[in-house]
Amino acid sequence: MMLFWDDLVHWLESHQGACFYKKYFGVECPGCGMQRAFVELLKGNVWESILMYPALLPTIFMMGFLIAHLFLKFKKGALILKISFIFTASIIFLNFVIKQII
Repeated sequence: MMLFWDDLVHWLESHQGACFYKKYFGVECPGCGMQRAFVELLKGNVWESILMYPALLPTIFMMGFLIAHLFLKFKKGALILKISFIFTASIIFLNFVIKQII
């Protein structure tokens, strides 16, 4: 199993797509770093993943909760999704602004 995981991570690292926005405009987009952060997360480097793209874990939570809510219909699921979306979008926006300033 570990060999498969290592092969998967290696394959993902070698097949990452270039950011269209950064390639043609020379500026990072709000999603820049998500692929690299995801690979770091798969390697078990949680802190490096958070530093690379802080919105990855909230995005994963939000998408996972959305899928669970579609099947299980949680009582306050819509409210939790709204709050989660606002929180995640805020992190993406702040990360983008900070990257542009630095």
